[in-house]
Amino acid sequence: MTPKVALVTGATQGLGLALVEGLAQRLTPADTVYLTGRDLGRVNEAVESLPGGGATVHGEILDVAQPEAAARIAARLRERHGGVDVVFNNAVMRVSPDDDPREIVDPYAEVNNFGTTRVLRAFAPLLRDGGSLIVVASSLGTLHYLAPVLHDRFAALSTLDEVDEQVAAWRDAVRDGSARGGAWPGFVNIPSKIGQVAAVRALAHQRREQDLARGILLASVCPGMINTPTSAMWWDVSAAPTPAQAATVLLDLALDPVDPDHYGELVRHGQVLPWAPEYPAR
Repeated sequence: MTPKVALVTGATQGLGLALVEGLAQRLTPADTVYLTGRDLGRVNEAVESLPGGGATVHGEILDVAQPEAAARIAARLRERHGGVDVVFNNAVMRVSPDDDPREIVDPYAEVNNFGTTRVLRAFAPLLRDGGSLIVVASSLGTLHYLAPVLHDRFAALSTLDEVDEQVAAWRDAVRDGSARGGAWPGFVNIPSKIGQVAAVRALAHQRREQDLARGILLASVCPGMINTPTSAMWWDVSAAPTPAQAATVLLDLALDPVDPDHYGELVRHGQVLPWAPEYPAR
């Protein structure tokens, strides 16, 4: 049996680190998990913090905000292993309630949205039979949270380029202040998460038949509220699951045999969250 290869972006802390640890525990010593992040020191510290046993964990630099970074590491993994089996796109730029959206929207979209489409472009072609590519998003990534007048911007996009164009238009409106006088929500996380889910849906629209024939899962996932310092800036998370607890259901989704109903959809705790009533699962 070919050794399995997994990769997690944004993996130096929180949910990303928990996903790496969970993958290492569930896979075998013959397998490899890549723990990636943008800072070499933090990557090395994260690798050293993990308990031994299970799959080998390697640290790699991957800053998804850099236009060619995902493609470069994907090429290295193709050369080393021939393909990948599990990819979790978890990299995210977090914001605080005190941040001015106009000042942070450029790097925010660069990491959360264009970083997502870069990872999808780079790693989807490398997926082996039975593999999975999971984008960590949020239940906020449904059209339910967007004004109906804006639904058509994201509802039925069919390419990643189209998704990038719509995200760029939103980013520019936030940057120049015009979004504040329009229908866009003030919380930048909502359009950003919708853009992530739209990206998964667009790529899945292109790949669905061939992927399901090969047992491949492409999906976005809502891990639910997690008890982390970042979430605590916005909400009371004292009773929320730890990152390790939240990672369990995501690992089940990635490693269990694919459920065709999950393909291309936003999944929370094993259930599909409707994109919108007028746009059912595809």
